[in-house]
Amino acid sequence: MRSPAELDRVQWHALTHAYGPAEDVPELISALYQDDEEAVDEAIYELYGNIHHQGSVYPASAPAVPFLAHAVRHARFKRAELLMLLAILADHDPEAVDPPHWQDTSVGAVCTALCQELPELLCCLDDTERGVRRAALRVVAAVAELLPEDRRAEVVARLDEIYANDPVPAVRADAVVVLARFGRGTAAADSPLPEVRLAAALLAVARSGPPYPADLVDVIAEDGAEPDPGDDEFPWSGATTQEDRLRHVLTEDPDAGLRVAARWIRRGDIGSRGSWLAEAIAESWRDREPAVLDLLLEALPHQTSSRTRAARLRTVGHWIERLPELRLAPGHGLRDTLHRYATDADEVTAGPALLALVHSRDPRALELVLRRPGPRLLEAAARHCPEDTDRLIPEIRRALAAGATGNDAIALVRALEPLGAGARVALPELVECLRTRRAAVVAARWLGAGGVATQETVDLVADATRSSDPALRAAAAVAHYRLTGDVGLCLRTFEEVLSGSGQTHWYLGALEPLGSVAAPLLPLVEPRLEARHEWTRLAAAEALYWITQSPDRVVPVLAELVGPTPVGLRALGALAATGRVPEGLRPTLRAYAFSPRRLIHDGAVSGQGHPDDELRTLARTLLGVGAGAE
Repeated sequence: MRSPAELDRVQWHALTHAYGPAEDVPELISALYQDDEEAVDEAIYELYGNIHHQGSVYPASAPAVPFLAHAVRHARFKRAELLMLLAILADHDPEAVDPPHWQDTSVGAVCTALCQELPELLCCLDDTERGVRRAALRVVAAVAELLPEDRRAEVVARLDEIYANDPVPAVRADAVVVLARFGRGTAAADSPLPEVRLAAALLAVARSGPPYPADLVDVIAEDGAEPDPGDDEFPWSGATTQEDRLRHVLTEDPDAGLRVAARWIRRGDIGSRGSWLAEAIAESWRDREPAVLDLLLEALPHQTSSRTRAARLRTVGHWIERLPELRLAPGHGLRDTLHRYATDADEVTAGPALLALVHSRDPRALELVLRRPGPRLLEAAARHCPEDTDRLIPEIRRALAAGATGNDAIALVRALEPLGAGARVALPELVECLRTRRAAVVAARWLGAGGVATQETVDLVADATRSSDPALRAAAAVAHYRLTGDVGLCLRTFEEVLSGSGQTHWYLGALEPLGSVAAPLLPLVEPRLEARHEWTRLAAAEALYWITQSPDRVVPVLAELVGPTPVGLRALGALAATGRVPEGLRPTLRAYAFSPRRLIHDGAVSGQGHPDDELRTLARTLLGVGAGAE
């Protein structure tokens, strides 16, 4: 250990951390000894930001370890947090310690320094504060496999004592985890303490891999239903807490995970743990949504606050929109449950419940929407109840005329899109949106696609082509062409926009309505097929196909971009439009079509479908397309 008096013996200015020279580290370490708890907390926060930053350590990190260890023993405040800083600094991949130069790395140097300081920190295992004891166990775990043999025996003996005698079950459970790092088995599975049995079962299922043995799943379901009430749930290696690890392991076996989630929910869904687990399974595995929805409906009465009820209802609405077979299932009870919460006086709960009710296409939903016609609710109602044009359009027009801005205005304009020709009565409001630059891009698109070519409208979109916003210029140029049939202004605008700097793929995507009349723009489009930015290559390939209707140059570009990512998904859709599938892509398509796991996370806007569902559908569609030339 090194006291603050020795800080000036380290050449901190010659060392670096996340933000350059480490000259500020001595001041931060000295601040750890203050009598002001907030100042100590701020110093620890700063140390997390510079000697440990987003999972990385630096040349200044290891020299700080002896000083941090001294602060653990002698500072007044935040000793548990200081121990956790040491543990997190030493976090590493155990498989990375074999190369001969590992000790020369920053993390290797940290681990070496912590191993040297560990004997002086073992007294923390007997501290009167449970948080300090738990944090000290994580310090031991961080370097377990690196300790020399002559120290291992002493450490294991201390761990055995904690496992047998500590008065706090959560601390004993931690000792089970750390003993496993030393290869030391215990009789934890037979412990009378549920926290200890749970730790043993989690270690066992992690070793066994899925599918997990039923008896271990039963232990987790029973002993994990009521978590330890302490507020010192510190992370282990990988910066994951025991709770995070439990959820991750159970998500790997969806059948086991759903069994556990059901048991936890029926035991009261304490901390919404069963709900969170069920939601994680729905987002990780395909075709589990019906079972998860049933569990979430069962969990709703157990939510102890409006905030947690609203979270569950948002998830129900998220999935029910994507499951038409459940929306109409007789006797399911889903709609009645949603209706009950949607008429609740608590707006925090009622809002997401009503949105979910709209997504379920319940005939009672529209009446409730019209009582509180928010932009997002109106957009959802228009999408799911387009037959109610006469009732929805006046509310949409009223909200637009009232001066809606930002995302609210965008949602209201989009609400008009599914309502057909009847939505043209909203032309005055859309013209005003474009004039006042409220949701101007979507308003310009709507006016071009469904508007009427009045002189006022034509003049407004022409004026918008001179905007400083390139996205508006592009949308207005297309609208002007669609309203007038005059391609000249449109082509000139796109020549200017595509010749500028910035993310031109945003504007290439506006070319679809032009088709072959955009042929003069090909010299600006074709070079972008080889752009470094993948979104630009994608947009150029799409634009080239819209203009030429020839897949020859387009298909190789799109095939290279295909993947379980947002850009890869859109490339797959563009490839489907060409009707050509390279043979070499078929194994990938089969993996996308038949994987039981979700391959792409949900980043979709409500109403556009889950991207993984779209990935699967497109893959199956393309597998049915005849083989094309490579």
